[in-house]
Amino acid sequence: MTRLSSATLAALPATVARPAYDRSQVKPGVVHLGIGAFHRAHQAVMFDDTLAVGDLRWGIRTVSLRSPGVRDQMAPQDGLYHILVRDGAEVAVRTIGAVLDVTVAPESPDTVVDMLADADTHIVTLTVTEKGYKLDPASGALRTDDPQLAADLASLNAPVTAPGFLVAALAKRRARGLLPFTAISCDNLPRNGQRLRGAVIALAQYHDPALAEWIAQEGAFPETMVDRIVPATTPDDIAAFARDHGVTDEALVKTEPFTQWVIEDRFCGPRPDFGAGVQITAAVAPWEEAKLRLLNGAHSAIAYLGGLACIAHVHEVLEHPAMRAFVERLWDEAESTLSPPAELDVAAYRRDLMTRFDNGALMHRTYQIAMDGSQKLPQRLLATIADRRAEGQDVDALALGVAAWIRWQAGISDAGITHVVDDPLADSIAALLAEAADAAGRVTAILAYDAIMPAALRDDAVFADQLIAHLTSLEEKGAMATVAAMAPIPA
Repeated sequence: MTRLSSATLAALPATVARPAYDRSQVKPGVVHLGIGAFHRAHQAVMFDDTLAVGDLRWGIRTVSLRSPGVRDQMAPQDGLYHILVRDGAEVAVRTIGAVLDVTVAPESPDTVVDMLADADTHIVTLTVTEKGYKLDPASGALRTDDPQLAADLASLNAPVTAPGFLVAALAKRRARGLLPFTAISCDNLPRNGQRLRGAVIALAQYHDPALAEWIAQEGAFPETMVDRIVPATTPDDIAAFARDHGVTDEALVKTEPFTQWVIEDRFCGPRPDFGAGVQITAAVAPWEEAKLRLLNGAHSAIAYLGGLACIAHVHEVLEHPAMRAFVERLWDEAESTLSPPAELDVAAYRRDLMTRFDNGALMHRTYQIAMDGSQKLPQRLLATIADRRAEGQDVDALALGVAAWIRWQAGISDAGITHVVDDPLADSIAALLAEAADAAGRVTAILAYDAIMPAALRDDAVFADQLIAHLTSLEEKGAMATVAAMAPIPA
């Protein structure tokens, strides 16, 4: 089968939308750290839209901070790939040409620093997952015990972490008399711009206080909120595309019709005139909070409960009426903590979320969502719980989501099937829980674990009692029975 490339574009069926610009004229104005499926289905599409209207300054040079996998997929394809937008039985296919190349950071750290320090680089975007920022989930401080960050604290001659690359490149820009780039976190972190800024300045301060002061005064780290469901592409997806379109695309991504990118109006250099799907705003926090607490909070609870019940996909979990009722109840609890922007109709947003969750064409795997739970729970569920408890409010549904996460750490489903707990803190959490004799002991251990648990919840007796009750039920009866037995939603 022919591999996708610039030479094979013309052979694609007429139903495939192709880049509406001359790729040979595109200049690299963006560097993206953490090239993966989400970036290819979200930010890269937005920059592709910008190129399509004639502003050719915004080609993307991308970086894999770990493995060569994506580079090996995309390099033979000249950076081209397809996005499948699936809405039920309907599928729209588009070729994206915005990605110019992929560099593997461990193979060539100097190349990455030079790209970031280039005068034509005006924007740096990041999708490195919550753990890629090397921040403590609870405090937001640098995790100085992290081996990769320790290497960057020792020397920035060959950076390893995302903050390390940014600081090394900013130092080089300063030395050359260039302004900083605008660094935009596109990960699901609360106050992601503030946290990225804090990580970069803290690392810079360690190496050169004058550099840290320059970054603080001249740099820009906008807050952002990103939203698009991007399930993992499977070998079957790639095979089906090859069969239907006559070319093999190893970098194929699939997604839903909905897409949103809200960016704080805080740039320190040129920026694109973004089109549809991108909203520049003075305040991102209300949008971010609603998304984290409604979409992401529900996603995590669905993932752990569904995963424990051996249900592979989100839409299959929600085929159970008790699970739908549980999600609505979780949303009722979370909604009370929101301060939504005037443009956001929360009731309509909830209806849209359920429709998105029900989109079976996405085949969004519960196991995929369940990864890195220790990095996600503080902002997706625990912050919401802390806000409700501060007001003396019940947290029954939210607590069940946390209890399901605790149960997931045992690495075994309700059917006795083992699974790998994919989490940077998996070993330490497993050791912590192994010392406990029962559910009450496990809850006590988690509540005292300050790497995850906010201080306000560590001695909250109501939250502890609800966690113990739910975890006991999950261990004795299983996920679906526990959800079914929850008290009806109060009228």
